[in-house]
Amino acid sequence: MNESKGVRDAFDAIADPTRRRLIRLLAEEEEVPLHELTAQFDMGRTAVSKHLTILKEAGLVVDRKVGRETRFRLNAVPLREVQDWVAFYSKFWRTNMFRLEQLLEEEEE
Repeated sequence: MNESKGVRDAFDAIADPTRRRLIRLLAEEEEVPLHELTAQFDMGRTAVSKHLTILKEAGLVVDRKVGRETRFRLNAVPLREVQDWVAFYSKFWRTNMFRLEQLLEEEEE
């Protein structure tokens, strides 16, 4: 957790497979009630709520009350940082694969 801002890092939030699955479920629907999310997991409502809290702390999830029900939706903006980080390494691997390909072609000749 980033102590200076009191906000959780997106990388930390997506580190857990359950939270990545929650993100995927939320990406497929505009808004999902807690009970529907809980039904997708082999864990109780409290455990799912704890994962959602971590995602909320990272700014990845927004919730709202509708009567007695809490509904959640994805805010993918914080994932941009993750995408940018991965994009750097994609370039790294493309460059290195190109170099390897050249080396193999030279050895074949």
